[in-house]
Amino acid sequence: MLKVKKCFCLLAFSLVSAIFGFSQTTPTPTQLPEEKETIVTEEIKVNVAAFDRDGAFVSDVRKEDLIIVEDGRLQQASSARRVPANVLLLLDTGGEMRNNLSVTRRTAADLVNKLQTGDNVAIFQYNDKAEMLSGWTTDKPQISNVLEKKLGFGRRSVLNQALDAATKYFYQTPLENRHLVLITGGTDSFNDQVLRDLVSKNLIASDITVHVISYTQMRQTAVKSQKTIFQEGEYKPKRMPEEIAETLPKPTRGNSKKQEVTPRDMAKMPRLGSITLDRERNRRGKADLERLETGEQFLTKIAEDTSGEVFLLESFDEMIEKTSILAKNIDSQYVVTYVPKRPLKDSPAGEIRQIEVSSKRAGLQAQARRKLIISNK
Repeated sequence: MLKVKKCFCLLAFSLVSAIFGFSQTTPTPTQLPEEKETIVTEEIKVNVAAFDRDGAFVSDVRKEDLIIVEDGRLQQASSARRVPANVLLLLDTGGEMRNNLSVTRRTAADLVNKLQTGDNVAIFQYNDKAEMLSGWTTDKPQISNVLEKKLGFGRRSVLNQALDAATKYFYQTPLENRHLVLITGGTDSFNDQVLRDLVSKNLIASDITVHVISYTQMRQTAVKSQKTIFQEGEYKPKRMPEEIAETLPKPTRGNSKKQEVTPRDMAKMPRLGSITLDRERNRRGKADLERLETGEQFLTKIAEDTSGEVFLLESFDEMIEKTSILAKNIDSQYVVTYVPKRPLKDSPAGEIRQIEVSSKRAGLQAQARRKLIISNK
């Protein structure tokens, strides 16, 4: 009987050991980490100019004062902030524009001097290549020194490359209220249409406002005479001011009765028409005119699509006047943001949205109209 008890105890101990051993080796279920929900807030920024009825800047614009319409659908402004402008000057100093280097320098310097203190300015030039002359700075004397001493010139004009470089430079720092100002002849020596289309899309996909001070009208006037066989004369020539013509010598004829043509007479004499038989010259003139017209259309479209200003000047005297208008416009800008009711993530890459901003506050003229192209995801 004792042996049976011992065997029973031994069996019981073995069974308990087996159960205990199983419980130790069976893995316990591991608790999986909770998945975190990621919420992406899409925000669109638009530069909006704000003036009163007299054209003076309005300094107290609120988000509630604005009406935002995207593709005909009303949007709600998230914020309206006044921040200093970040202005990148892109100066054309190549091709035919090298002959206007002093005018370009003077125009750029005048614009900088008329911008408000605290505005950030950077300077790029382009001729045979695009290059940065000065990074972001608020130091106006430093900028004037750069314009005076560092502007160079070249035989070619790489406009498309320069626009690409300027756009990329903007994205190196998280800036707001961004303005790209071109002082340019409007043509590109290489005429790379693929790069031009890419640059245009990148600018429209950004919140950069593009402004253009263009020589294209003046250059077109000069080139038109090269593409025609017959050139009209001038009934009232302006080769010399009247007061200077009157100072020219009128030689005495002595006893001679023969009528002589004096230098004073020549200065006042109407210019006759002429005929050009150089067909190659006419062909080049026609090609140059087509390039200028194409360049003007390209620059005008970029400025309009980004809610910027475009000035097509007919004389150098207009340039200083236009810098005053442009500086005032730049320094009247607010950065307005909104979250689109139709999320950007739901739009295919390349889709274009039309954004318009106006005012619902009496006496406030707030205006912006730009396109936004949805970039690749």
